[in-house]
Amino acid sequence: MRVLVVEDEQLLADAVATGLRREAMAVDVVYDGAAALERVGVNDYDVVVLDRDLPLVHGDDVCRKIIELGMATRVLMLTASGDVSDRVEGLELGADDYLPKPFAFTELTARVRALGRRTTVALPPVLERAGIKLDPNRREVFREGREVQLAPKEFAVLEVLMRSEGTVVSAEQLLEKAWDENTDPFTNVVRVTVMTLRRKLGEPPVIVTVPGSGYRI
Repeated sequence: MRVLVVEDEQLLADAVATGLRREAMAVDVVYDGAAALERVGVNDYDVVVLDRDLPLVHGDDVCRKIIELGMATRVLMLTASGDVSDRVEGLELGADDYLPKPFAFTELTARVRALGRRTTVALPPVLERAGIKLDPNRREVFREGREVQLAPKEFAVLEVLMRSEGTVVSAEQLLEKAWDENTDPFTNVVRVTVMTLRRKLGEPPVIVTVPGSGYRI
């Protein structure tokens, strides 16, 4: 899952991004509304965590622009105000969910994951395919009943492949969904991560390489 965090309190923004990355999400961070508009114009995000009170361009205007563009991106709006009228107003702008500050990080993560599931065809919370069971909320993976310990990026790659339900996912798509924008697009990190993932999942191999196209399960 790829997430954009838009928050002008840099310590909070960086803390949220770090926490979401530990949950195997690819996260980009910006600190004002103008930068947010620039990012959503060039990258496909599953979820935007959007502070409402932003400098340069207000969060309301960022939300409106996302809606105008007809993007599948879901918006989780944040605000320091807990007033019900503010929440209603934010939802009426087109935000998909609303979370007042201060918030529990576990709740933020759960809401981001719930919104992320709504950007694609509805799938069950626990994904199962080819003898593999993946639970994004618990960060657990089992193959034929055996628990498999994965690093965050390995987990993210496996989740993208599982959600594709047997269709081919290109290396570029994996790079976009599992890594942030600072990753060198010419790196071999996808190939190396898939190799490590195959080894950890064990025999017989379940990740198939489709020459010239990508990977599938």
